[in-house]
Amino acid sequence: MTLEKTLDFHIKSTWHAITRMYNNIAYKYDISQTIGYVLINIGKEGTPATKIAPLMGMEPTSLSRLLKNMEKKGLIYKKGDEEDKRVVRIYLTEEGVKKRKLAKETILNFNAKLMQVLSYEDIEHLVKVFDIIKKCVQSEVGELIQEVDDNSL
Repeated sequence: MTLEKTLDFHIKSTWHAITRMYNNIAYKYDISQTIGYVLINIGKEGTPATKIAPLMGMEPTSLSRLLKNMEKKGLIYKKGDEEDKRVVRIYLTEEGVKKRKLAKETILNFNAKLMQVLSYEDIEHLVKVFDIIKKCVQSEVGELIQEVDDNSL
């Protein structure tokens, strides 16, 4: 089997196409697709920085750099948690709220276009297939972690 016939290839190439599309749109607003997704994941009550990295599938050091850049751009600000001083919460500035709205609208507009060309059954089936893939990935990751633990004994 050639790589072009694997599911991985189709998932990755589709995601790259979506990312390019979102980055082209985001560029017009002086942000990136990644910044847009971070903005969408920050709640009104602030979001702990430690909660954002897993949502984004990012390493904490990469997220830290990204948050620094977002702070320089005036999109976010950081504030210590009132109850737990160890926790740093991320909040949106007024500019961050505007960019978040644009990011959200962009995603909803693209999804509306997809809904025009996909049937309900297509979408239901796609979600089911992705759920199966996620379970397989989680199983593989669990096996890899177990393998590493067994080898370290």
